[in-house]
Amino acid sequence: MTEHGGPLTGVRVLDIGNLIAGPMVATLLGDLGAEVIKVEHPVHGDPLRVFGRLVDGQSLYWKTMGRNKRCITLDLSKPGGRRVLKRLVAVSDVLTENFRAGTLERWGLGWDTLQECNPDLVMVRTSGFGQSGPYSDRPGFGTLAEAMSGFSYMTGEPDGPPQLPQFALADGMAALVGGLGALAALHHARNGGGGQWIDNSLYEPLMRLLELVNLEYSETGTLRSRTGTRMADVVPRGSYRTCEPDRWIALSGSTPATSRRILHAIGRHDLADDPRLQTNADRIRHRDLIEDALTEWVGRHTLQEALATFRAADAAAAPIYNAEDIMADPHFRARETHIDVPDPHLGSIRLQNVMPRLSRTPGRIQHTAREKGQDNDEVLGGLLGLDDAALAALSAEGAI
Repeated sequence: MTEHGGPLTGVRVLDIGNLIAGPMVATLLGDLGAEVIKVEHPVHGDPLRVFGRLVDGQSLYWKTMGRNKRCITLDLSKPGGRRVLKRLVAVSDVLTENFRAGTLERWGLGWDTLQECNPDLVMVRTSGFGQSGPYSDRPGFGTLAEAMSGFSYMTGEPDGPPQLPQFALADGMAALVGGLGALAALHHARNGGGGQWIDNSLYEPLMRLLELVNLEYSETGTLRSRTGTRMADVVPRGSYRTCEPDRWIALSGSTPATSRRILHAIGRHDLADDPRLQTNADRIRHRDLIEDALTEWVGRHTLQEALATFRAADAAAAPIYNAEDIMADPHFRARETHIDVPDPHLGSIRLQNVMPRLSRTPGRIQHTAREKGQDNDEVLGGLLGLDDAALAALSAEGAI
């Protein structure tokens, strides 16, 4: 098998999930050098292959989610497919899945069975509501997690409805936490502790980021609601419209020094030095006084004028970017935040680079997503040693 390079070189990961949360765990590990084998249904494949915007019939989402992965086909509802998966588990380190709780057990592929194949296996199980509890058998998608975690209730304007993100926020957070869990469990296993499985839900990682909100309620009865881009804990903080159409600036004055710099920059020395506004608690009590001054000043200037003024004052300010701005930004280009990767269908595709950046063993993007079953011969024949007759029998059964 070809090594990717990176700190996880020598780690083999089986990705048997679909769509985002489970497969993204494997993508993150693959970026850091793990060898990832993507297992898909031989007929349907991963639904992400036709998800979102298509270019020349190719899903852009699939191109990046399937990067650095070998693609094989197995129908896990077939006996032959299950036998092959068990053989793959025996020679792998990590398995990641995101089926509804109980699905693998119904196929005879639960934890007890897979651990018999490999006592050191690390299994990341990502589902909507976890593997236990009264909601565990419900279908789970990121939208439901974003709704029930408290995120949506807090997001939006005070007089508007709760807002949902336009991207897979809960899935992405769950993938990051699942990857962290996989690395912790892998370290434990490689130090003689044996394998284990990880119960990773979609809602809990996002709820962890909102912990303060729930802590405030449990300890004080305070129930936070929607405040637009304002933040209950900090003044000034928010987005402010410039005099140009749809051009905005973001400001943050989280400390007394940074808040004074912002107010001095707009010429409001009276507010910067006002004894009523010297602590964050003071500024929160007089929020409208400060916010109105910033809204008025920013609204009279272009984005570049406002940025130049705040940067000259060493104030914390940034433009609010769209995708066009991101791709043109010189800092992002200098750091190669996005890189061009060759692709057999699109010629080249610009993908976000590997993160985090490791100084001695950085990961890399070796290739974009492959075709369904493209690596059957290499993995099933080469890695597992199945001969032509065995492969033909699996094909006849519909298992590959």
